[in-house]
Amino acid sequence: MALLQADRPLEHELTATSTPTGPLKAKLSAIVRRREKDATDTGADRGVLSEHDRKRPSVRVSTTAIHVFLFVGLVVAGLGPLLWLAKAAVTPTQDTLTQPFALWPNGIDWANLSQAWNDIHIDQYFLNTIWVAAGSWFFQLLVATTAGYALSILRPRYAPVLNALVLATLFIPAVVLLVPLYLTILHPPVIDVSLLNTYWAVWLPAAANAFNILLMKRFFDGLPREVFEAARTDGAGPLRMFWSIVLPMSKPILGVVSVFAVIAAWKDFLWPLLVLPDPAVQPLSVRLPAVQSQTELDVFLAALAISTLIPVVLFLIFQRLFLRGAGLGGAVKG
Repeated sequence: MALLQADRPLEHELTATSTPTGPLKAKLSAIVRRREKDATDTGADRGVLSEHDRKRPSVRVSTTAIHVFLFVGLVVAGLGPLLWLAKAAVTPTQDTLTQPFALWPNGIDWANLSQAWNDIHIDQYFLNTIWVAAGSWFFQLLVATTAGYALSILRPRYAPVLNALVLATLFIPAVVLLVPLYLTILHPPVIDVSLLNTYWAVWLPAAANAFNILLMKRFFDGLPREVFEAARTDGAGPLRMFWSIVLPMSKPILGVVSVFAVIAAWKDFLWPLLVLPDPAVQPLSVRLPAVQSQTELDVFLAALAISTLIPVVLFLIFQRLFLRGAGLGGAVKG
């Protein structure tokens, strides 16, 4: 406020002199640069430590030590288990049991990886997992975007009732829904054909995700209404407006829901175990625990490492697609 008040004489002077030239123009430029520098310096001093405190040797050493400690702690907590699993995947069983943190005391056993891939059939179960995750992702996005669009943009008269019903489902524990969902999959109400041992039994229940619907609705509530009013004025219908306006403006929330959907489908164990009893269609999350008792520890750890490495690599490849935040630039002209 003080800075704004201090600018008022300058504004009056600029108003009085519409075209400053010569010394007056240079003086005004110097004043503006000085005030911009003061504002920048004032913003830089805001925080727990001021710029003066940061220049003190003791404070600089202590803050650097804290930063290094936090960085190392995050690296150990985040990458430590993955690195240990990668090491154990090529370590003989006896070495893993006797010296779990030693770096290959008796050499590296690369045969664990090939044996895990060929004997446990990681490739087949990985493809099953891809099918489960891809279908769950597609149907969750389809239901979440259309339901959020209806509740937020179209807003029928019964929208508050639907919103309350969707919100109420979040208070129901997932375990309580296992029996009715299983009976529904066993005897669907319309087609009357059992969906057991088909991926539809996993895709359809995953599509009705109340959290994703409310997440989409909350994001759609923040979209500029001027764009929709202009689209209606130009004659765009609900489908045209949804496909050409809402979806292009919703890339950030689509990436967030995509990450949630893929991660949930990849790690889900109980529901695929119930509705996919045939081992030929089971994903990795179900099949790996089933073969643990009949597999050597080193081979099993190699299989776990392979199954963990694949989603990590896929995430690193598509991280820009998942996490890229596309702004609303160009949607509303200022």
